[in-house]
Amino acid sequence: MSSQLDPVTQAIRIQSEKTQHREHSTPLFITSSFTFEDAESMRAAFAGESDDNIYTRFSNPNVDEFIAKMCALEGAEAGFATSSGMAAIFGSFFALLQQGDHLICCSSVFGSTYTIVTKYLQRYGIEHTLVPANDDAAWEAAVKPNTKMVYLETPTNPQLEVLDLEWAGKFSKKHNLILNVDNCFATPLLQRPIEYGADLVVHSATKWIDGQGRVLGGIVLGRADLINEIYLFCRNTGPSLAPFNAWVLSKSLETLDVRMTRHCENALAVAKAVQGNSAVAWVKYPLLEGHPQFEIAKKQMKMGGGVFCLELKGGVEAGRKFLDALDLLTVTANLGDSRSIASHPASTTHSKLSSNEQLAVGITPGLIRISCGLEKADDLIADITQALAKSAS
Repeated sequence: MSSQLDPVTQAIRIQSEKTQHREHSTPLFITSSFTFEDAESMRAAFAGESDDNIYTRFSNPNVDEFIAKMCALEGAEAGFATSSGMAAIFGSFFALLQQGDHLICCSSVFGSTYTIVTKYLQRYGIEHTLVPANDDAAWEAAVKPNTKMVYLETPTNPQLEVLDLEWAGKFSKKHNLILNVDNCFATPLLQRPIEYGADLVVHSATKWIDGQGRVLGGIVLGRADLINEIYLFCRNTGPSLAPFNAWVLSKSLETLDVRMTRHCENALAVAKAVQGNSAVAWVKYPLLEGHPQFEIAKKQMKMGGGVFCLELKGGVEAGRKFLDALDLLTVTANLGDSRSIASHPASTTHSKLSSNEQLAVGITPGLIRISCGLEKADDLIADITQALAKSAS
């Protein structure tokens, strides 16, 4: 397929090679292994001399189609799809870091990522330094002779801090470091970190890429040499994407563009509507004026994403009251769904962290994260407004 086509078009038109049935929609390839015509073709496949599929843990037509579409969207040389977003993050760390290496990580990251960095990496002799999101001097001071990788999210989960990808790319290049960016919240339709110098991009495809809360999935994209190491690591350790999940995710990419437009429009409208509510201390959304990194967000994001967050004046108890008062929004541990979702990170996704650890990664007691779905904005505003009133009573 021509690379001159817009990436959105490519994500719709890229397909696995048709079978003899000439199907219009890619079929499911639910098989654990693949056969060979003779011993020589099998030998060549195992030797890496052909592109023949061997085993679904290594590759599968459904998985390959999903990867090809995501590479087109991110502008990546190669990719490997995993069983979940955390598997993608885990694989990107453990395939490339080894004993004695040092990782610089943004302190504002998803709770499970924080746990991998602070608990599990050190078991294998991999050092880390946590650095505040936009403290340039602290990032420079964190560099050591054994530093190998920089890891960050932008926007961050759930505080929606926006890191300057142009600065991060130059910083990583200057120090010859691998820049690894979690692009889950923005998706490749809103920003493409590789254009700013990222070597790797990771996604939880469970979120916006699926878009309907159906399947788990993850993917790592980027430089071909790095992806090959990740492929070899994951091929042997096993966190690969199942064909059915890949089929669902590939089909979902065909509507990602239109879905993200609605998600972003809803998030901005609702964030504006609750700004100034008497129960709310502050509202944060990347493209809402007053966001600390508003100018950076305008520079590197086409739209602001489908998530906004707010701080309730009443703290933890107000957060629980707010969730209990919602009628329309769903209370669940996910985001990026067609249905709007509310969560209270201090008592859920980041509950395993101590109070000091929560504050260190930007989790305040009354923080509420809203993932705006595809409903009408007025209905979302009405439900959130009445829940805010009850949270303050």
